[in-house]
Amino acid sequence: MLVIQDQVWNRVTVNRGLGRTTRYYVDEFHLLLKGELASWSVEIWKRFRKWGGVPTGITQNIKDLLASREVENIFENSDFIYMLNQAAGDRQILAKQLNISPHQLSYVTHSGEGEGLLFYGNVILPFVDRFPKDTELYRIMTTKPQEVSA
Repeated sequence: MLVIQDQVWNRVTVNRGLGRTTRYYVDEFHLLLKGELASWSVEIWKRFRKWGGVPTGITQNIKDLLASREVENIFENSDFIYMLNQAAGDRQILAKQLNISPHQLSYVTHSGEGEGLLFYGNVILPFVDRFPKDTELYRIMTTKPQEVSA
């Protein structure tokens, strides 16, 4: 992972010189916040943002992410959070960290597909996204194994 992050960092520096933005997506992000990877991941996150990169950490459970001491710096430096259905423990953590009201939490409590909350700066916005399933884009993006053809 250190080699991959180093390669992405090199791309950020090249793209910055060209006036381009580099987007960096990390699924299961909490895994990069364990052991020796933790301090490097926090450092690279901060650097990406300063140099015009857009790092995106993805995780199923926020409590896995917040189990790392290092993550507070990342969480506090995140302007945009996209929340879907959340487990009870994760809802409590998010409510406390982001000052989400009980009514707003209802949008991530037993919510359906494509429903949740957007957190942007100090704005918390509920959403429902009914993305059309009969499109090529949906076919490419779906993560449901039963919808992926061999």
